[in-house]
Amino acid sequence: MDCVFESLDLVLRDLKAGRVDSRRVFHGRGRSFPGLEFLTVDLYYPVLSVVFFDEAPKDWEREFVSRLSVLIEDTPLEGALLQRRYLARAPAEVVCGTIPEEVFARRGNQRFYLRLGQHQNSGFFLDMEPGRKWLEERCTGKRVLNLFSYTCAFSVVALGVGAKHVVNVDMSRGALSQGRENHRLNGLPAEGSKYLAANVLKSWGRIKRPGPYDLAVIDPPSYQPGSFVAKKDYLRVVRRIPELLKPGSEVLACLNAPEMGEGFLRQAFVEMCPECEFVERLASSPDFPDVDLDRQLKLMVFRYSPNK
Repeated sequence: MDCVFESLDLVLRDLKAGRVDSRRVFHGRGRSFPGLEFLTVDLYYPVLSVVFFDEAPKDWEREFVSRLSVLIEDTPLEGALLQRRYLARAPAEVVCGTIPEEVFARRGNQRFYLRLGQHQNSGFFLDMEPGRKWLEERCTGKRVLNLFSYTCAFSVVALGVGAKHVVNVDMSRGALSQGRENHRLNGLPAEGSKYLAANVLKSWGRIKRPGPYDLAVIDPPSYQPGSFVAKKDYLRVVRRIPELLKPGSEVLACLNAPEMGEGFLRQAFVEMCPECEFVERLASSPDFPDVDLDRQLKLMVFRYSPNK
C-alpha cells in the first residue's frame, strides 16, 4: 500500500505547483506491483478515481480508504470515487470527500467531459496520450479520419492544432453526442468536424465520401460481439485503407487487447494492405508500466505508399 501513497505524494506536489493534467497515478494492472493487480488510481482534478478490478482484502480496503481520507483533507483534492468493476453493473461510491457535479479530464488547456462511475469507460482514455501527442505533431492543415471515435478526443486534439477537417465515425450516438459537447467545451468551430453514427464495417461508402484523407486513426474496441471483434474485423478495416487515404498518408493503428501482440497488427497490414509500410510503434505512457510490453496498448504507425 505504501507504494500507492508514494505515487499520490508525487501528484500532490504537482498540484501544489499548479499542474493539474489528468493522469494515471497508480497502475496495478500491469503486474509491476505484486499483490496490487486489482487496483488503479486516476487523477481527474479535483477528484481521484479509484477502481477495484477484483475484491480487495477487507482490512486492506479499510486502511486504504482511511489513509486516503486523511490525505485528501489537507490538499487541493475534493474527494475520491471508488468503482468496483468486479461486480455487476460496476457500482461506484464516494468513499471520502465530495465529488463535483461536473468532472473533466484535463490536458493542457483542453477539457473533456467525464462520466465517472456511470460506465466502465469514463469517456477519456489516459493511456492513449502518446497517440494524441503523435497526432498533434503532424495533423495541421490535414484531413483526418477518426474511426471508432468514441467521444472524439482525437478530433479535439487535431482541430486544436489546426487540422483542416476531421470525420468522426462511431456506432454509438451517445458517444458522438458527448464528442460534440467536447468540441463546444473547447471552443472549436462546428464546421471543422463531421460526425457519422454508423457501423464502420457496413458504411464504407459514407466514410469514403468526405475523403480522401491525409491521416487516419483506427482505435476500435477489442471485443464487442455483434459489432467488432478485433481478431477478425481489424483485417476488414485495414483492407479498406487504399479506398480512404491519399498516397503518403499515415495511419495510427491502435489495439488494446492484452492477448493480442504487436505481431497481430503487423501481419494484418502485410496481408490486407501491403502498400502500407510499418514506421514505428509509439512508446507507451510511463504512467502505465507493464511487465510484458506485448500486453500493453499497441500504438502502431504505418505509411500508405502505393507507388513504392
